[in-house]
Amino acid sequence: MLLAIAAVVTHCLGVMLGILVVPQFQYWDAASIFGFCVMGYVFAFGAVYKSVSLDILLGLINRPEQRAPLSDIVERQVPALFQGRIGNLVDGGLVEPVDSHFAATAAGRATAGRVGRLRRAFGIGDTSLYDFSD
Repeated sequence: MLLAIAAVVTHCLGVMLGILVVPQFQYWDAASIFGFCVMGYVFAFGAVYKSVSLDILLGLINRPEQRAPLSDIVERQVPALFQGRIGNLVDGGLVEPVDSHFAATAAGRATAGRVGRLRRAFGIGDTSLYDFSD
C-alpha cells in the first residue's frame, strides 16, 4: 500500500513539475516513462526483497570460506528464513498460531482466495518452483 501511495504522489508531483518546467509538456510521454521506471523498480524490488535464494547466496558469500554443506544451510539458515516469513504472516493477521500449528485467519483465507483468482485470471500455474495447486 505504501508503494502505491508513493507512486501516486510521485507521479502527481512529477506531472506538476513537468508542467511548470517544460514548455511543451506531453503528459502521455511522461506517464509512459514514469510507468516504465515504476515497473522496473517493482520487478527489481520483487526479485531481491525476501528472496530465499538470494538470502542463501548472501549467507554463503558472507562466510569466511564462502561455502557450506547443504545440511548446514538446511538446518541453520532455511528455518530462520521461513520463521521470518511466518512472522510476517502472523504480524499481517493472515495466520495465527494454534497449539503447535498455524492456521489461516479469515483475512488469510480471503487473501488466498484473491491470489488464487488472480493466478487463474493470468494463467499462472505450476512453474516448477512452487506448487500453486489449490
